[in-house]
Amino acid sequence: MNIQLEKMKQSQERERRKRIAEEKHKEWVQKKREEERREKKRKLSKEMAEKATRELEKMQLQEKAEVRYKEWLKKKRAEEAEKKKKEKEKEKEREAELQEKRTRSEKVFKEWLQNARNKPQPALNCSGFPHGSSTGLY
Repeated sequence: MNIQLEKMKQSQERERRKRIAEEKHKEWVQKKREEERREKKRKLSKEMAEKATRELEKMQLQEKAEVRYKEWLKKKRAEEAEKKKKEKEKEKEREAELQEKRTRSEKVFKEWLQNARNKPQPALNCSGFPHGSSTGLY
């Protein structure tokens, strides 16, 4: 009877230890899962923060590039406007020079015409030798 009682006590003790071990195991598994969930949440939060930082940097870079492009475009347009202005000025100068040349030419022509009218006409010599020299005409 004592042996049976002793065996029963041992069996109960084993059962109790087994239950305690199972409970401890369950607690450990639960803690582990909770820890993993927190770690996963922390990693996700960190990744989201890094992604947000990268996006912000990307946007800032894009804005800088856009500003630089606008400045370059503005400078380029100013250069083009200056170039066109210089070309117009050169064209005006050329036109003025051409007009001046025309005016001088007309003046010289009018003077020559006036002088040509005032010159006495040589008398025609039938022999073809005006003023006694050959004209080169035969």
